[in-house]
Amino acid sequence: MRYLTLPVASLALIQSVLCTEARSYPATTARDVSPQDFEPRAIVQNSTFEWGPCDPAIVSDPTLTCSFFDVPLDYHDLSAGYGRLAVAKANATGPRRGSVLVNPGGPGESGLEEISEFLDTLRALTGGEYDIVTWDPRGVGSLTIPGDIFCFDDTDEYNSFWNGTIELTGIDMTGNFTDPEEIRALLAQAPIMQAKYEELGQRCLDHPTGKYLRYVGTAATARDVVALVDALDGLGSPVNYIGFSYGTILGSWLINMFPERVGHVVLDGPLNPINLATKEVPFFWTGNQLQDADKVFDGFVTGCALSGPTGCAIASEGATPSDVNNAIQTLLQSAHDAALQNSSVPVQSGLIRAAIYSAMSWPSLWASLANTTYPELAEAVASESRVQAERLAARRTIHSRRTSEPNTTPVYGPPAIICGDGVDQRGTSMEEIFQNIIYESGHGSTMFTSVWPLPFYYCPFWPVRAVERYQGPFNRSLQNKVLILGNTFDPLTPFADAEKVTTLLKDDAVLVRQNGFGHTTIADPSDCIVKLVSAYFVNETVPEVSAGGVVCEVDATFELFQGVNTSAILSV
Repeated sequence: MRYLTLPVASLALIQSVLCTEARSYPATTARDVSPQDFEPRAIVQNSTFEWGPCDPAIVSDPTLTCSFFDVPLDYHDLSAGYGRLAVAKANATGPRRGSVLVNPGGPGESGLEEISEFLDTLRALTGGEYDIVTWDPRGVGSLTIPGDIFCFDDTDEYNSFWNGTIELTGIDMTGNFTDPEEIRALLAQAPIMQAKYEELGQRCLDHPTGKYLRYVGTAATARDVVALVDALDGLGSPVNYIGFSYGTILGSWLINMFPERVGHVVLDGPLNPINLATKEVPFFWTGNQLQDADKVFDGFVTGCALSGPTGCAIASEGATPSDVNNAIQTLLQSAHDAALQNSSVPVQSGLIRAAIYSAMSWPSLWASLANTTYPELAEAVASESRVQAERLAARRTIHSRRTSEPNTTPVYGPPAIICGDGVDQRGTSMEEIFQNIIYESGHGSTMFTSVWPLPFYYCPFWPVRAVERYQGPFNRSLQNKVLILGNTFDPLTPFADAEKVTTLLKDDAVLVRQNGFGHTTIADPSDCIVKLVSAYFVNETVPEVSAGGVVCEVDATFELFQGVNTSAILSV
């Protein structure tokens, strides 16, 4: 998935709520997150829902209702004050069994912005017999407090700060760093980028939203989920939850922190939670999360070749997948060569690589990438059209810009959450990160390891860790079985992670593999997935596991390119 009329306080009022001095907090030691430290009754008594119309600028479906829900900033220290969650609800269409809470991932994606687009799918997955409830978690959106994290006051300040760095251009390289000059050029940026990332951390602390950095961690969000369920369905009710992508980290922490509360839980596109608990994020990102990314790219060029020039503008008549790949590599080389002649050219290879990678998650976007975005990129490289390039560059930023907010600079909620959840600083240098990128470009994903910037790379230099982090165990015995879903070829969360999460949970988890491409199973339509998941929610049944595992195919009617479905690509 991607990134109320509620009363909205003025910006000044929001910034004054729970105002504390912004200061440099040390990396905190992970607390014991035993459920005994958590008293939901007090939370429920202090916060009630007042459902009303949603803000149409954020929630496009007028049938949904919205409310606020108050939560402690720190569940272990109520003197820290209270925040609030912006919550949206779609009522059950049939006999109501309870609520299902949905987190779209990110981290940093807005549940309120996402729910309208995916509501029909979510209702199909749950049989229409549950209220679908989503919310903007801590560190997300303009209505939740703490909400979006800012580090700059205006776009000129942002652009000036990053001017002349790879933060704006991406890493310019071709192949897999076989050219010593490309290695030299990247490593020369290491001290510059380390100083910038360290200064960024202080800027984030000094900004008015900096006082909240300690309070946007996933452990607190897991407690928020339990408090929401207690208020929605009654104290002690089973927690029903669907999490996508990073929402599976929230799900893994939730079911292991509160195993006795597990009702119906689906984790779609899971990450291995042990990696986040034990490793620095930049290293398991390149070494683990990207392990299937090139296979997805292979699927893209294969589908393009099968469709031919009528369905894919990159392909010539009779082109093979290798020919399509060569055309893309030629464009990357042209952009690279132009940058060598003039470092200020508007479209460098890093931008093109990032644009391609962003589309790999959604096969429904592959034809648009090939027939619209790619020709525009090619034209911009050929003409060096700055206006065209700046328009394309605006698409690739890793940070959301929410038009509903007075501050239109990029938000830093994603690194605030994932870095706050991560391990303490270990003295890692930017040169070590770059050396790892160089190594993994030759041993892992040759196409996408060099994509830059990404939120994960801030973590070794991020100055704050959450006041509470969950670091395991991740194999608790659960009250009910959960479903683990994953695609055969996922560019962000490899199927091996889904297998690992299932293995950890032993008999309490059932693994379902969707035989397709893209990030999470929701990226591809599958009647099989809908039937299995809806039977789980409505009939309390889990799929029977055969010798070959539980496998669902993508619907044959779904075309990634004209005349080409998933089965056709997989059969090549």
